[in-house]
Amino acid sequence: MNQLAPITASYAPALIAASGPRASYRFLEFFTAEIRNAHTRRAYTRAGTEFFDWLAAKGVTQLAEIGSVHVATYIEELQRARSAPTAKLRLAALRHLFDCMVIGDIMSTNPAAAVRGPRHIVRRGKTPVLDPAEVRQLIDAIDATTVIGLRDRALIGLMVYSFARIGAAIRMRVEDVYTKNRRLWVRLHKNGGKQHAMPCHHNLETYLHAYIDGAGLASDPKALLFQTYSRSTGQLTGNPLPQANAYMMIQRRAKAAGITTRMGNHTLRATGVTAYLKNGGTLENAALMANHASTRTTQHYDRRAEEVTLDEVEKILV
Repeated sequence: MNQLAPITASYAPALIAASGPRASYRFLEFFTAEIRNAHTRRAYTRAGTEFFDWLAAKGVTQLAEIGSVHVATYIEELQRARSAPTAKLRLAALRHLFDCMVIGDIMSTNPAAAVRGPRHIVRRGKTPVLDPAEVRQLIDAIDATTVIGLRDRALIGLMVYSFARIGAAIRMRVEDVYTKNRRLWVRLHKNGGKQHAMPCHHNLETYLHAYIDGAGLASDPKALLFQTYSRSTGQLTGNPLPQANAYMMIQRRAKAAGITTRMGNHTLRATGVTAYLKNGGTLENAALMANHASTRTTQHYDRRAEEVTLDEVEKILV
């Protein structure tokens, strides 16, 4: 513990470090050992850092001074500056953090436990979707004579035709594209070590075969499927494609294709789900294909009602 004290103190906020090495160690342990999801860790780290900076600005210098009034005031201020989902996420992070501090006998009570978060009900997701014609326009605009073009087409096709999350897509290896019963399948890796297998749409099968063959990936099944690209060599680097790079790629490809809808990584997933449902697919099967635990989650990706609304608006005559 003594050897770790300088390390933990350097990562802990001043207010935590002032409470001693045990408090600093417990604080660091929460963000490293107890939270395994990288996205959750980033979000919770941001929430903790901003809250303790806020406390420092208010003159709070000891953990024992933190009360529910501090947390409630912080959440109220946050609601005025940020969205309700952001405030709810920050409050959840603080609750979990202070629970950890209580269990570790660093604090006697959890000051966030009694604080109520903002009310926020989501019945329909906000992620924009593309029309099937726009998806075809996007894919056809990609130059498939280059390695990077083959890669981008395969990645976009994967998210549309298999409803893949971008995090699962960029974690794939070449061996996760395989043949079973004379059809090509993809294996997606989710957080927590879970796997989800999907047969490929015939278009996706074409895109993946062309990419793997064109990039020379078939000889190395353990290689990452989607890698960064070196413009100097014109080849893949072997390094993983970061999620931020994938997002920028989609933005760049959409702009080049003349698509004005603001797109993100989830746009392609939502587009695939909506297109499937419009073509007669069931919500239950869509949830199974998207690997959702509940159809309520899948409904957030369903934008069929928006088309009905647009049709009704066009009936307005003045």
